[in-house]
Amino acid sequence: MHELSVCQEIIIQVNEIAFQNQASSIESITLQVGPLSGVEAPLLKQAFPFAAAQTIAERAELIIEELPVVVECKQCGAHSNVVANKLICGQCGDYHTQLISGDEMLLASVELTRENPEENAQLAEANHV
Repeated sequence: MHELSVCQEIIIQVNEIAFQNQASSIESITLQVGPLSGVEAPLLKQAFPFAAAQTIAERAELIIEELPVVVECKQCGAHSNVVANKLICGQCGDYHTQLISGDEMLLASVELTRENPEENAQLAEANHV
């Protein structure tokens, strides 16, 4: 299962983010995953607890947001949301298209907690400025 190694790499990244921000725990991790990324969201969800075990992220919630597949038509220039196995322009129906998005996997956000409640309030306030 290649999703386990993906989760292990995510844990490495979020551990570094937590360390840089002096966090005591990671509350949630949000990923944005396109259907053409080569990663299966349900398998990521299954693999995540194994990768996060005995780390600062072991109690973190993994949130996966699915991204649309978007193509640009080389004929008419339109951008269309399409299904993964039918990359045809939604405007003119031409098959000469270029993939704009849908093949990515992005670490969108990490919610951290610090041990000191005052620092948590300051961190939350700083993020809303």
